[in-house]
Amino acid sequence: MTGAADAHAEHRRLSSPSARFGARAQGRASAAVLQARLVEQESRTLAATLARHTASGEVLRAAALVVGARRRFVTGAGKSFAYATLLAADLSAALSQVTLVDDTIVGALDVLTEVRDTDVLVAFSFRRYRRTTLGIAEQFVAGGGTLVAVTDDERAPLARHAAVTVVVGTDSASWADSPTAVAATVHLLGALTTASAKGARRRLADRDRISGALGVYVAADEHTGRTPQHETDTTRRGTR
Repeated sequence: MTGAADAHAEHRRLSSPSARFGARAQGRASAAVLQARLVEQESRTLAATLARHTASGEVLRAAALVVGARRRFVTGAGKSFAYATLLAADLSAALSQVTLVDDTIVGALDVLTEVRDTDVLVAFSFRRYRRTTLGIAEQFVAGGGTLVAVTDDERAPLARHAAVTVVVGTDSASWADSPTAVAATVHLLGALTTASAKGARRRLADRDRISGALGVYVAADEHTGRTPQHETDTTRRGTR
């Protein structure tokens, strides 16, 4: 095996955070040395993942399924819920009928009792693979829906049920699996889906208009510390 393949195999062998911490926290490397290792590995993992996406077309196929769906659901448990939330936020800005299944406001049981064959579920699941996510995905597919799995291995539990499996590298020099390539994949999937969606331009423009009317965001003159009066005074001083 190559050096990269050896490193990946070692990463997969260390299957728990405690195992990775024990293997990687040997000795007392300086913060600068540790930072260099982390940056090098994150860069390598991100580059490998994006190269895979380009070669495999997995993200393109996933985006096509999401665009073609009548309703889009997104889910994940534990740390993966953060990725699901990020994708749902990006998709809902440009598409209608996007629902984050969080088992609080939107319960999995409510969704699973009304699955249609035009529905798509994007499910995030990374080792050690939560049973909750797998169970939701299995029932969603059994109900006639289509599953897009975003996971870290083509043999992961979700992959058995997925129409498209998007494989993302999580190799890291840390005790925690890397989120870097996952976040990049979410961004890529969201951008490709939005670019293909009918009405995305109008929906984004409407959101800008309405958020402005509601005063949702801090105005530019507020976050720069400048006020219209300050600008007027400055202008007057400059003309004296």
